[in-house]
Amino acid sequence: MPLSDSRYHLARTWAVRLLRLETLILVAIAAYMVYRGVTDTVHDLGAYAGVIIFALLGAVGLFVASRGFQQGKAYGRAPAVLANGIAMGVSYFMLSGSFYVGAIPLFILGALTFTASLFGYRE
Repeated sequence: MPLSDSRYHLARTWAVRLLRLETLILVAIAAYMVYRGVTDTVHDLGAYAGVIIFALLGAVGLFVASRGFQQGKAYGRAPAVLANGIAMGVSYFMLSGSFYVGAIPLFILGALTFTASLFGYRE
């Protein structure tokens, strides 16, 4: 059964908001990593730079996906659903490592964005 127009628009609006929040979080992580790289001793510069580049590329991808939702285009849905499905899987491994402070918020944000992205687009 398809969603009503109001529920579809609500899901799409929340998909845009949550994807933009995830974008800001990734940019903040990258900025923090740059700050730590400047103020601390970095032992493996290549790996450190890789984390920063990966965070920035992820932020760009999530922002582009949010633009797709905002414009009602199909290209935003699959990356948003995939990225948040992966995030929920990562949170499982964080839980198994007893990193509850990171795992629980990541799972909640990933599940909310996954659901909004799944229902925020229709043909």
